[in-house]
Amino acid sequence: MSSVTEAKPQANSPTGPRSEGGRLWQQLLRVGFVAGRGRPGDRLRFWALIAAAAAIALVALATVVAAATYDGRTARNQARGPMITDQKQDAVALWREAFDAVGEVQHTVIYVDPLMPGTPPPPGLVRWPAPGEVMLSPELARQGRHEQIAGRYGTYAGSIGKSGLVSPSERFAYVRPAQPPTARERESWFHITGFGQPYPMGEVLYGRPLSQVLLALGAMTGVPAVALLVVASRIGSSTRDRRSSLLRALGGSWWHRAVINVGEAALPVAAGTALAILPMVAALSVDIRIPLTGYLLNSDDARSAVPMMAIALTVSFAISLAAVVLLHRVDRDRKTTRPRSLSSNVPRWRLVGCGLGIAAVVFSQYVRDVPGLLVFAVGTVVMWALLPSVAVVACRALGSAIAVRGFRTGRPGVLIGGRWTVAHPGVIVRLALAMIIGIGLVCQMQVWNSRLGEKAAVARAAEDQLGDRVVSVQSRDITPAVIEDLSRSLPDGSHVLTLKSFPEQQSALIQGTCLALRSLSLPCPAKPQEITSNDIRVSAVTSWYGPALRIQAISSRLALDELNGSLLVITEVPGQQAEIEKAAYALIPAVNVESPGETWLVGAANKGRLNNWTLLFGSLGLALLLLTAALSGAAEFARIRHVLAPLAVLTGSSAIYRSVVFWHLTVPLLISTAIATVVTAWHSLFFIAMVQEGSFSWGVLGAASLGCVLLTMSVGVLGARTAIRSAHQWRPTAD
Repeated sequence: MSSVTEAKPQANSPTGPRSEGGRLWQQLLRVGFVAGRGRPGDRLRFWALIAAAAAIALVALATVVAAATYDGRTARNQARGPMITDQKQDAVALWREAFDAVGEVQHTVIYVDPLMPGTPPPPGLVRWPAPGEVMLSPELARQGRHEQIAGRYGTYAGSIGKSGLVSPSERFAYVRPAQPPTARERESWFHITGFGQPYPMGEVLYGRPLSQVLLALGAMTGVPAVALLVVASRIGSSTRDRRSSLLRALGGSWWHRAVINVGEAALPVAAGTALAILPMVAALSVDIRIPLTGYLLNSDDARSAVPMMAIALTVSFAISLAAVVLLHRVDRDRKTTRPRSLSSNVPRWRLVGCGLGIAAVVFSQYVRDVPGLLVFAVGTVVMWALLPSVAVVACRALGSAIAVRGFRTGRPGVLIGGRWTVAHPGVIVRLALAMIIGIGLVCQMQVWNSRLGEKAAVARAAEDQLGDRVVSVQSRDITPAVIEDLSRSLPDGSHVLTLKSFPEQQSALIQGTCLALRSLSLPCPAKPQEITSNDIRVSAVTSWYGPALRIQAISSRLALDELNGSLLVITEVPGQQAEIEKAAYALIPAVNVESPGETWLVGAANKGRLNNWTLLFGSLGLALLLLTAALSGAAEFARIRHVLAPLAVLTGSSAIYRSVVFWHLTVPLLISTAIATVVTAWHSLFFIAMVQEGSFSWGVLGAASLGCVLLTMSVGVLGARTAIRSAHQWRPTAD
């Protein structure tokens, strides 16, 4: 190129400097384009760049869609928010918020009662519900079908439109009482002048800020995507090395090398970026349900972000292409672009550090509360980060034994595989790191998701034994007349008791008729009397309302303490809560009907749903991490495959390649998987014993380990096929 620049054409020539430079750039781009689809190593890089560009583009699109979704949620929640007023004469409707649950998932119930004709209904409704009618969100109607949710609050009159829901998967209900609220009941209602003011309700109450979502997306999925891009960009081959040397010999600068790299990577990067559009096409067409979370993505929000999606795709394409150019580095000797392998000697500090990490995990049991969890977390990170080095030491020792055995038995594949395991542990470290972190991450997420908390664990145990044979009914509007009406409308075999709790004294007083008390095998004392009973229903009451339980038989009408009282509906057989709720809601608007401990189970379920997002982002990141490790292993094997190629002439068989790959890659990685499985099982069980809650799933551990085994076998098969194909194409050269 320096020679070309020395012979400068005339300025007025049609082939002047500008034309000459234009042809040069075009030629360099064509060189890069052809080189990107050349030899097997280049083809591996081609497909790796497609995968990396698709991952980067998907993360960019997910970021845009998340921001648009939050904007849409905020706008719709504001549009339906009540405009509360203290000036009752200006009010156009009465409004009241309540909560209920279906399948341990809480939903919002809004009671409305218009005061003036012609008042616009809330967003999402074509009209106000008539007295005694209810309108449900589609998701609530679908999920609550088995609990007869359509008839729980009144007569089902239709669905709430998307404009009245923060998301299509929101569980929401509008109810209009059959009778207007009395003057006494109106004390619990708000007077409103319309809708259009921010008010936290529905899904908004349990969501997380956008910053937290983007942080989780970036840390758990974005970082592995960047790692995949780095590995894909640096997958090298002899062709790239020779090309770089030739460019330097011709006087080419890093700009010329950059142009060739752009031509080489533009097609796969563009293809990967285009692939990321496919899931977005579905999101733009219909409301799609995001896996693991059950969340329905609003297609209207996605369509509103189309311009930003185009910008995000352009930026992700530019970032991917820039990474390829910037990461095309040469060694200090300026002779190769290949990444260096780790030394065959594992530094001693890694082994010592791994031991210290394990010691920190063990020591954490002697430190209480948050400091103990911090010590456990630090020890876990250190252990996971340095455990692959321990696996490499074990594999190197095994490699030495394998090489000795191959030498004694005269099996060249075993001999070469063992010696390569000793001499080149770098590929094993990278693959083992991905598998160890993957197994540990999956199992830790499972353990954390299984943690319910002490109260939730007690509630779960009570539900498993008791079912819904004890149901609490709470409201400030329960009068003696309502109690009598409720008793008459309950299913056969049900009895109503009143309960007054004394939290300071950890005691409770149950009052009821003799018939109701005897259904629990209790006596009928005229005065409060402390008792004990073996009935599981009585045990549930004492566990939630106080161990000091007293009972009293009442012959007159039952009355309820407004501050510390509630009704208890006792049934002999489970499965009648839906009928009890229907009867209660028909008499008392905004009543709270739940089984003991249901609040704790609802809270635990809400925590589990939030953890599902972590599981989603972590699973995607883990998949990218494993793909990165597999590509790294394949690239490492492609780098040294030319060493194996001449063996075809010496042995006369391609079976040696499978043997070398099996003993160099498959066996050491299987050992690493076994070590990771054992350590993860100990680590998870130790954590459960330390915090004394949660459960460990051997099935999850088995599935994660099986996935790593399949990855190991896939890497081995890929390496063997690459070596065999290279051997068939090998010709002796002077290099």
